[in-house]
Parts: sequence; C-alpha cells; structure tokens
Amino acid sequence: MKRYATAHWQGKLREGKGTLTTESSVLNKAAYSYETRFEQGIGTNPEELVAAAHAGCFTMQLSADLTKAGFVPDNIDTRCDITFENGEITESNLTVKARVTGIENDKFQEIVEAVKKNCPISKLLNCTISCKAELAGGEPAKK
Repeated sequence: MKRYATAHWQGKLREGKGTLTTESSVLNKAAYSYETRFEQGIGTNPEELVAAAHAGCFTMQLSADLTKAGFVPDNIDTRCDITFENGEITESNLTVKARVTGIENDKFQEIVEAVKKNCPISKLLNCTISCKAELAGGEPAKK
C-alpha cells in the first residue's frame, strides 16, 4: 500500500501560506502557515498531523493486539501530544483510556507497552515516546 499527500507553499516563511491535500481528500487544500505552526493561526501544521497519525496508528494497533490476545475493546480513546523544540520533534506523549471487558490491568499495560514500541508510527518517529494508559470499568476478568 502507498498513500500520498501534497504540500503547496507560496512566499517567504513568515509571510507565506500553504495548503495540504491528502489522497483521500480528507484534507483538501487545508491551510497551514507560520502562524498555524508557531503561533495561534487558523489551520493545521505538520506536528498536529503527526499527532493525529500517531494517535490513530497506536489506537488501531492496540485494538488489533488486544483482539489477538483474546480481548475485545469496547472503546479506546487516545490523545497524542507532540513536542516541537529547536526545529525538531523531541517527544510524542500518548494518553490512552480504554474500556476492555475481561482484561486485568497488568495484561492491559503489557499490551499497551508493546504497542507503544511497535506501532508503525512509533517505529517511524525518532524521539522519546511515552504513554500513560488507563483501563476504565468494563466487566471484570473471569477467574
């Protein structure tokens, strides 16, 4: 599988403006600029897109790995905070809350840790990756 996205930019860095478009058209000439990256402008930026990619990839991989281990996730919610400092991404911090029927917290944490290291976007990133995971209610594990 191959996917693509395109970027278009006009002008100097600070005054310029650009657009991002994805193959699926989910992003279709989405605005990005110096303001959206380094200030509080309206639009997106590369770090926000990396955060979305990491949160989405991690969540899908967690669902797959939980299912493979015999547990069906009721729901998984993941937030990813990307830290961009001195011209590089230095951290990706994942926060996940999941409701998974029948799993013990130790097993859940074990699976989360493996996914943190092995989801495709985690493997792509060259930065510190942290993850705080919380297992919500659900039905208890059968003993």
